[in-house]
Amino acid sequence: MDSSMIGKIEKAKRYASEAQRRVVFKQLRVSIEGDNNTWTVSFDAGRWSCGCHYFSTHGLCQHTMAMERVLGSMLPPVHETVPAVA
Repeated sequence: MDSSMIGKIEKAKRYASEAQRRVVFKQLRVSIEGDNNTWTVSFDAGRWSCGCHYFSTHGLCQHTMAMERVLGSMLPPVHETVPAVA
């Protein structure tokens, strides 16, 4: 392995260890296997989307909330408030 590749590997390790401050997701699309179905969840320009019925009626769901937990502080700050539950 050449010395430039060794340097790249070391830098990749450092970037990964500093992911909380270096990585911000702008766009993402994943599949989440639920208990009864597999759902497509996407994040684009600060907005979540999910194909499940609950998301279509409430604007959030267990699938999008799970992804928020998985990605944590790597997501850009959200300036919207969560809708109040009646």
